[in-house]
Amino acid sequence: MASYDFASTRLFVESDLGPGAEVTLDAAQANYLRNVLRMGEGAGLLAFNGRDGEWRARIAEAAKKRVTLAIESLARPQPAPGRLRYLFAPLKHARLDYMAQKAVEMGASRLSPVLTRRTQAARVNTERMRANTVEAAEQCGVLEVPAVDEPAPLGAVLAGWPADEPLVFCDEDADIADPIEALRPLKGRPLALLIGPEGGFDPAERDALLRLRGVVRISLGPRILRADTAAVAALAALQAAAGDWAP
Repeated sequence: MASYDFASTRLFVESDLGPGAEVTLDAAQANYLRNVLRMGEGAGLLAFNGRDGEWRARIAEAAKKRVTLAIESLARPQPAPGRLRYLFAPLKHARLDYMAQKAVEMGASRLSPVLTRRTQAARVNTERMRANTVEAAEQCGVLEVPAVDEPAPLGAVLAGWPADEPLVFCDEDADIADPIEALRPLKGRPLALLIGPEGGFDPAERDALLRLRGVVRISLGPRILRADTAAVAALAALQAAAGDWAP
């Protein structure tokens, strides 16, 4: 595992990164470094863009209306793209923020809101979700910022699902009670996890899922979990059995 610098400020930028590059920050980032963190010219930090790895940088200019970074040397190379898609029925406000942040921490590489018949929140602020993924990546040393899809009806997602790609969903009636046993055969394959709404899937939606080729049902134990808790539990099980936690 690559060493991680816990002490330095980390900042996500859109610009390309490389030795000798200069990055001009947007107004919000400039204000954050200059007025919140009180960082001035010469201060060091880490910059990443989700493509080029993590780079050591210094503030080259900290003017009132302009802050620029001088990119110096590579701190950590960019890992291979992740293959864990997280699909979920949207929740409301703070709980959706929490869920997006935890999905990043758990290694999701793509977040896909799906609208079900019992979805609590029909409208999804994808810009806010994107901001949450960036913040979580900055705070937790993550180098890949997940893609965020626009919301789509569950039926349309299932209709276009690739025949050779497994889809894991949580089902209290799953035949195999041990989720690790059910998930272990997926090791080495692209992974996708679907978490439904708090009221559960509509019977017609559940039937459509069960008809899907390659669907994998897992149980998360004897307790009823809220959707955001179920997300963390299921992502942990998936990573432990078949993802980047697996031996």
